[in-house]
Amino acid sequence: MARYYFDLTDEHGAALDEEGLELSNMRAVQAEAAKSVGDMARDAIISAPATGGRRRMAIDVRDAGGPVMQVTFSFAIETFNARTPSGDH
Repeated sequence: MARYYFDLTDEHGAALDEEGLELSNMRAVQAEAAKSVGDMARDAIISAPATGGRRRMAIDVRDAGGPVMQVTFSFAIETFNARTPSGDH
């Protein structure tokens, strides 16, 4: 099995994976990248200001030979004027 490294990148910089994971094939690499970008997205959306803005992040996957895959995710938060509840229904 090959060892793959999952580096996290967003507008704040990069966090390099120094340990990596041993995975058996590219399908397993893709599944792990999807899990990683899902975790990043959840954390970024939860911590993002409600005032909106766009964010882009990526998982850059590499092995001993160099890059093998990139999975990107971008999102935007758009807030609308809060509606004032009325007594009428």
